[in-house]
Amino acid sequence: MRVGVTGADGLLGSTLVPLWRTAGDEVVAWTLADFDVTDGPAVLRAVRAAEPDVVVHAAAYTAVDRAETEPELVMRVNRDGAAHVAAACDAAGARCVYISTDYVVGGEAAAPIPVDAPLRPAGVYARSKAEGERALAERAGMLIARSGWMFGPHGANFVDTMRRAAAEGGRVRVVNDQHGAPTSARLVAEVLWALVRGGASGVRHVVAAGATTWFEVARVVYAAAGADTGLVEPCTTAESGRAAPRPRYSVLDAAATVRDVGRPLPAWEDHVRAYVRTGVLPGLGLIGGADR
Repeated sequence: MRVGVTGADGLLGSTLVPLWRTAGDEVVAWTLADFDVTDGPAVLRAVRAAEPDVVVHAAAYTAVDRAETEPELVMRVNRDGAAHVAAACDAAGARCVYISTDYVVGGEAAAPIPVDAPLRPAGVYARSKAEGERALAERAGMLIARSGWMFGPHGANFVDTMRRAAAEGGRVRVVNDQHGAPTSARLVAEVLWALVRGGASGVRHVVAAGATTWFEVARVVYAAAGADTGLVEPCTTAESGRAAPRPRYSVLDAAATVRDVGRPLPAWEDHVRAYVRTGVLPGLGLIGGADR
């Protein structure tokens, strides 16, 4: 299979590209140096030249708080960029896989959110990703893959921030009233590979099993690193002083994904502990090799 990947140097793309190559796919890795997703003609030229069977659109503006100060740029990247990639896929006869986020459906729910839940984005970043979904939702063969709380060795993420704090013996205050499921970038990359191979379309949720808060994640990281968990103190979202709104509950129901993949997804805490202790990013065992 010939695959194009936007955002190939990002948190997900940096893991996905070598992993899919290990699985035997021919992967064309695109970064901002190759083209800007806001430039429709440039996107079209690159996709047509690559002649891919599938394009994984992982490029995105993800600075959630900074997004509040530059909404026009965020919309150009996340909304218009998604539309440009989808149009290029149509022109090249390629399937498009859009990487989305739990932020588009998160809110005040009390049970895992199904794939057909209405969009309810809050904040510029969330709205831009929801608009990206809308731009692609009606296209044949489209796969929208939502994930959240992702961690891995190739980009900024909460688990690595806590690893560094634990190594330094630092005291941290962490939000304890937002709920989600930390998910390894390798798990997402492997599950996406299986979904694409199986011809999945529509919306799928790609997250580890279970639910927790950022505070509890930090405590698991500190414990796995051999640090004093008493250094991790809880606070509320209001006390954190963040510029952008965050969903209080964004636990995603991955039942459809589990059915497609044919095996249960691992518990979030098992993968977090393994990553902190070994530096190896855990997956599902669908593709060989290790990601450090």
